[in-house]
Amino acid sequence: MRIVLLGAPGAGKGTVAKLLSEYDGSVQISTGDILRAAVKQGTELGQEAKGYMDRGDLVPDSLIMKIMEERFHSNDGERGFILDGFPRTIPQAEELKKLVERLGLKLDLVVNLEVSTEVILDRLTTRRTCSNPDCQAIYNIKTNPPTEDGRCKICGSPVIQREDETKEAIMNRLKTYNEKTAPLIKFYEKEGLLKNILSRNSQETVEKIKEALHN
Repeated sequence: MRIVLLGAPGAGKGTVAKLLSEYDGSVQISTGDILRAAVKQGTELGQEAKGYMDRGDLVPDSLIMKIMEERFHSNDGERGFILDGFPRTIPQAEELKKLVERLGLKLDLVVNLEVSTEVILDRLTTRRTCSNPDCQAIYNIKTNPPTEDGRCKICGSPVIQREDETKEAIMNRLKTYNEKTAPLIKFYEKEGLLKNILSRNSQETVEKIKEALHN
């Protein structure tokens, strides 16, 4: 499958992408992952991106698209891909369309995960992350808590609440999403690729996506 997952922060894109990847072997790709991988591998594009990231600047769309093309050319990308949280803006979507056409590929589906603000706030404010950068296990103080003394069950490191997962930070992220990314819904609607899915739980959402792909 070759699909794009849209949805606000906390909509569950990463979990859904992981489940879809396990279903048919398509590769889960997020912008953050490919940037970190390019930097770690020390590629020419990765070194260029690192300069922006080290300064705290946004990596320009032109550079992100070059890294994305490099990623699509890798062998595992031939099995299909699930774009998790990319594109984020209309210009990125337009560039992605050109890139996919240039590579002789096509998008099968764009899925917009619809989740209420109340659910997103509940999911993210209760989320905790292992502080060990080599682990980064995710917990939820309600449904999947860490140890009683607040440590990771895998590596024993302290778990933390990320700075961008406080209520104030989440509301700001949602405002940015509504301004910058939500317009993609109309863009892909016009392209005839959009499927809106009310996402109550990840497994149910995956089944709905499989159904949409086969229709």
